[in-house]
Amino acid sequence: MNEALLRSLTPSVLAVLVRRGADFAAAEDAVQEALVEAVRGWPSDQPRDPKGWLVTVAWRKFLDATRADTARRRREDRVEEEPAPGPAPAVDDTLQLYFLCAHPSLTPSSAVALTLRAVGGLTTRQIAQAYLVPEATMAQRISRAKRTVSGVRFEQPGDVATVLRVLYLVFNEGYSGDVDLAAEAIRLTRQLAAAFNHPEAAGLLALMLLHHARRAARTAPDGSLVPLAEQDRGRWDTESIAEGVQILQAALARDRLGEFQAQAAIAALHADAPTAEETDWVQIVEWYDELAGLTDSPVVLLNRAVAVGEADGPRAGLTALAKLDDTSPSSRLRSSRGDPIPRHTAVAAYLHERDGDLATAARLYAEAAHKAPNLAERDHLTRQAARLNARR
Repeated sequence: MNEALLRSLTPSVLAVLVRRGADFAAAEDAVQEALVEAVRGWPSDQPRDPKGWLVTVAWRKFLDATRADTARRRREDRVEEEPAPGPAPAVDDTLQLYFLCAHPSLTPSSAVALTLRAVGGLTTRQIAQAYLVPEATMAQRISRAKRTVSGVRFEQPGDVATVLRVLYLVFNEGYSGDVDLAAEAIRLTRQLAAAFNHPEAAGLLALMLLHHARRAARTAPDGSLVPLAEQDRGRWDTESIAEGVQILQAALARDRLGEFQAQAAIAALHADAPTAEETDWVQIVEWYDELAGLTDSPVVLLNRAVAVGEADGPRAGLTALAKLDDTSPSSRLRSSRGDPIPRHTAVAAYLHERDGDLATAARLYAEAAHKAPNLAERDHLTRQAARLNARR
């Protein structure tokens, strides 16, 4: 069974059913039933047109459910509208499905969660981990979102800003998480940037390309993480970097700066440095200052502290970090559960190591490893702690 094929087809099949008039929740149920039949039957007899097969079976599942719940007249109307079996249309409705999931009636967090579940195919647990909330809480949020958009047609889309946030979270999950969605996020963002003449859409595409260009160098043969400063820059994809820089320059020339353009500018400065030692950290700090004025993300402030530590020395970085260390429950560096953001401890460890305080750095690396959101990051931080302990 080609699980990757089923995963790639699911959003477009769901979008076809919604476009034909099925409400969102019922369409997703029907698609899931069709996928179950595919898992059972395809290993021995995979159809020549997998998408067309899924659309046909899912639509029939939806009609079966409709017949059980609606009046005779409504049933007959829908049966008459059933398309004849045949190849699925070539049009890709996946991007339209993103807009449906970013409907104005949804909060941004619900829109992101619903899109990751319905289009991205992530599990509720994976989405909950991305949000730093309990799985049960995320399950309730997704269920409420599905009920909200049930009955909404594609003619009532959400806004571009929410879709961009959704695409960026999908990219990040695909880039560093358990599920590879980075290439799909780039494809959809490229399509969005072509359809909407918006500098932030271009900025997001540039950011994705610049980050994705380093992907081959981010992990060692054993799967362990390789920090940016230690990466083999000869393995970076220079074509993607060149394309990302070109797109970014065109977006910045429009003088409508947004957070994705600012992040892409930082990524471009990293990509432009022949070696880690030649990185223009002073300019990177300036871009983080711009970015901090555009968003209140705690991750931006943490990354700025690292950049300050590189530009002005580790003591300056620790001073910048200390300004963020509010121990009150309402701290911006805390998750919705009141826990410190995991990467905060890792940043503190790195800066203390740069400052020569190996004992404190080792302890903080160990703490950060315990809070790490995934296995690769936990293993990396554990190795850092062991390395420093061995030198003491």
